[in-house]
Amino acid sequence: MRDYLRLLKFVKPYINILGLAGVFMGFSALFDGISIGMIVPVADKILTNKKIIIPAKLPEFLSNFVDYLNNSNQLSLLYYISFAVVVLFLLKGVFTFFQSYFMSNIGQLVVRDIRNKLYAKFQGLSLDFFVHSRGGELISRITNDVKLVETAVAYATTDVIYQFLQVVVFTFLIFFIHWKMALTALVLLPLISLPIIKVGRMLRKLSRRSQEKMADINSFLYEGILGAKIIKAFNMEGHEVAKFNQANHDYYRISMKSIKRSLLLSPATEFLGAIAGIFVFVWGGKEVIAGKISFGVFGLFLGSMLSLVRPFKKLSQVNSLIQQAAAASTRIYEIFDTVASVAERKNASIFTEFKNEILFQDVWFSYADVPVLKGASLNVKKGEALAIVGPSGSGKTTLVDLVPRFYDPQKGAILIDGIDIKNYTIKSLRQQIGLVTQETILFNDTIRANISYGKPEALKEEIVQAAMQAHAHDFISRLSSGYDTLIGDRGMKLSGGERQRIAIARAILKNPPILILDEATSALDTEAERIVQEALNRLIKGRTVFVIAHRLSTVRNASHIIVIDQGRIVEEGNHSELLAKEGLYNRLYCNQDLKR
Repeated sequence: MRDYLRLLKFVKPYINILGLAGVFMGFSALFDGISIGMIVPVADKILTNKKIIIPAKLPEFLSNFVDYLNNSNQLSLLYYISFAVVVLFLLKGVFTFFQSYFMSNIGQLVVRDIRNKLYAKFQGLSLDFFVHSRGGELISRITNDVKLVETAVAYATTDVIYQFLQVVVFTFLIFFIHWKMALTALVLLPLISLPIIKVGRMLRKLSRRSQEKMADINSFLYEGILGAKIIKAFNMEGHEVAKFNQANHDYYRISMKSIKRSLLLSPATEFLGAIAGIFVFVWGGKEVIAGKISFGVFGLFLGSMLSLVRPFKKLSQVNSLIQQAAAASTRIYEIFDTVASVAERKNASIFTEFKNEILFQDVWFSYADVPVLKGASLNVKKGEALAIVGPSGSGKTTLVDLVPRFYDPQKGAILIDGIDIKNYTIKSLRQQIGLVTQETILFNDTIRANISYGKPEALKEEIVQAAMQAHAHDFISRLSSGYDTLIGDRGMKLSGGERQRIAIARAILKNPPILILDEATSALDTEAERIVQEALNRLIKGRTVFVIAHRLSTVRNASHIIVIDQGRIVEEGNHSELLAKEGLYNRLYCNQDLKR
């Protein structure tokens, strides 16, 4: 329940709407009591023309009203009651509509707020969070789990309030009519709570397992869509279908366990309610036969008591929803409670201008206790192009990822112009850095929007100029919609070289003083590489550049090259100097030269 109440914090901004819905619920519950109260004049006076006998001592105004009914004409009373029923159900329908509308509105508002906050939290978390999380799992948190919260807030909360009000109304009626009989009957009601509590605990565990299995399904979907090309290339369609079928079956199996336990609650509560009903029926029947209570009043008592079973039955179903929402709440708050590993200091300053140098001082970094960088020390002057080479997995990308603070080193520091980059605001630091990677990330939007992604306010002329410098303008102009062409998910409607040139145009438009090129041409064919390399040559002019190079032939003209091996900088110099050392750089270069 604590987790569910934690979720209800999202209702707080809409407490006024909730209060208004509560008022409508109160009137609806009151009308339920009034409508069942009409049993008395109908049964006692209209149909049998008997006196209404209520064993309880009545207030004067109510005693006078009963006398008025007892002295009324049967036919006149029939007309009055008939008219009253029509008005009553009309009003009840209006109040029911508004209570449902306002509660549904609250549910939608809460879901909107949770999804907004979750997505904002995702964007605020550090890169390592996404490295260690499955994409489908995160999607499941913001879709499936939040949907369960909507059901709990909009419908479960409605039922909790409305059914509670009904319990109050009908409990008042039965105690007012015959408190001894009511008290005896209600002794049995706690028995109804026992299966609700026990099954509720099981449902919470099952609900969490069910949500985890739905996350598995989302992950398989996510990977199946992203990896469709590889799946088909390796003829693994059957394997992927089997994996999905198994996950889907596991979800079905757990869901049926949950459904079975939920369905058991209804007949269990009905059976216990029937026992209480039979007990009261025998006792009350004797009272009617003895003339101590009229038939209509006993009918009202019995109807009110049986009406109490419905709220308890409904609350048992509500408990199922609350338990599912509580499990979803736990998963949602796991995200909310996650602390970003890269945090901004309170008094961080704005990084406005890069003036002199970037200095790595004895930098150490590990992924899950696996050392990746071991004491890296490096000085990069402003305007210098630094080439970083080394075997796969040696720590090249990790080294450059530390500059925009995608990660923070566990030991050592990175200084820009003598100031630790942790003392700058993250936004201002990254504003000064451009990034072009081997895996080009584009969005399902227009070419114009993708190029201006880092500078949304850019004019059309600026966008076109950036595209021209990136050798992208010609192929963009040939497209039917030009710069307004939608490029599909991850830019799949474009070739690899075209996507890369869009990414370069994006970096050119941003115009950062510091640039990171992470194997930006390694996935391209020779012709595409030539065109992209020409664009890159324009991009790097006048900038401080980190170039991670897979093909060493592309860095022969670099004035500053470092060689990383197993997390350490093992060699440093220019192309000729490194070849002369006959070390790792020489071996890597010769091996690539032989392959060509």
